[in-house]
Amino acid sequence: MSKQPNVKANTLFNTIKSVFSIIYPLITFPYISRVLMADNVGKINFGNSIVSYFSLIASLGVTTYAVRECSRVRNDKEQLDKTASQIFSINIFSTIIAYVALAVTLVVARPLHNYRKLICIQSTTILFATLGADWLNTAMEDFKFIAVRTMGMQIVALILMFVFVRHPEDYIIYAVISVIASSGANIVNIFYRRKFCRTKFTLDMDLRRHLPPIMLLFSMILSQTIYCNSDMTMLGLMRSDYEVGLYSTAVKIYNIVNTVVASVAWVVMPQLSENFAKKNYGEINRLLKYSLNFIVVLGLPCIAGINAITTPIIYVLAGEQYIGASVALHILTATLTFSFISGWITNMILLPASRENVCLISSIVAAVINVILNALLIPKFGINGAAGTTAFSQLVGMVIVSRYIEKDIKIDGFRQMIKGPVIGSLTIVVIGVLASFIFKSSYAVTVVAIVLSVAAYVLVLAVTKNEFFLSFIKPVINKIKRR
Repeated sequence: MSKQPNVKANTLFNTIKSVFSIIYPLITFPYISRVLMADNVGKINFGNSIVSYFSLIASLGVTTYAVRECSRVRNDKEQLDKTASQIFSINIFSTIIAYVALAVTLVVARPLHNYRKLICIQSTTILFATLGADWLNTAMEDFKFIAVRTMGMQIVALILMFVFVRHPEDYIIYAVISVIASSGANIVNIFYRRKFCRTKFTLDMDLRRHLPPIMLLFSMILSQTIYCNSDMTMLGLMRSDYEVGLYSTAVKIYNIVNTVVASVAWVVMPQLSENFAKKNYGEINRLLKYSLNFIVVLGLPCIAGINAITTPIIYVLAGEQYIGASVALHILTATLTFSFISGWITNMILLPASRENVCLISSIVAAVINVILNALLIPKFGINGAAGTTAFSQLVGMVIVSRYIEKDIKIDGFRQMIKGPVIGSLTIVVIGVLASFIFKSSYAVTVVAIVLSVAAYVLVLAVTKNEFFLSFIKPVINKIKRR
């Protein structure tokens, strides 16, 4: 039996990776948005939205399914070899199908002809993701390597960007560099993952066992992708590249926060899957409380901060020409609240418990509502209509999944859990409003508000004796005292 992984250590490594994934766009996006301009930023994001559909075909529901299944057999080397190889082989076949479908689409769809070169470059992420089989690292909870590897590739991409992207027409070069940033780590993993098991191609894929749950997850993720990307795609087709560029700015900020807060799911999912299989609800509730604490402590202040200084943040990150995305970003912060709750229920309760059918129903309903409302509202309201439909669809999805929480799931001490984060978030709003009133420069407002907000929030958590915060701080304080 292998040693039980340390959830706090894994959370720390995964958070470091996620924070670095925030720093990376915080450095690149202000530069790229000013160099490439809104039209070319729109082209990049439109191309990515098209590739994402074929990436979905290639990935099927493999990632979530593989993490769940491999984590259940990770202490049995023979079973791990067999399960990982079977899932990897299914993924190879799905990737081939995805590339055939992409090739046909690029030939047949005339509106995409001007984007062929860009889309072909961006689509290489599909191949690298399949060959990298990153889900194996997550199942084995090797978050330290994932963090180091990801940060290393992003540093390389950062250097390449400043050297080679200098003019608006360099957006193709930027697309290549983006592939390196997002997929370079997958190439490294082709060799590294051998330390866990022998992942090889096999025709003995046991489709009867693996394919039904994979296809169920695929259907769920397909509807989620349509839900997430229909805004960008329909804006590109119904409005303009410029509006896609504006909206992508708001979405980028939204995704930064959502990605960091949601990162805790990958930390606890392997152990949750293991414990749901054993019906060990004592440990399940402990892990769920831990993950909910993480979401509340990190998520609430982010929502408060973005709303307090929306315009200065957009100005600093993207420039004056993107200020038109301010209202859309305000609307998307409401979406964050619904996303945190539905994501916690879906990724940490329903999926580890093998209740993909509920997730599928929720995703399909949300996707259908989003597409219909986009078609009605985008022509008239543009990016604000797209943001509004996203918020409403996410709310509907959250209501659906919340009805399927098992009666054995119990989170105690919820009031104490949210006390500090709520008071701290209100403090952040006050600081942001005062900073905007006192300073005229967007840079000054942003820097002052962030520095003072972080200090005030930490102080509030300490004074209110927030359990989650103290569990990380006490070991550090004790170590300093011993010195």
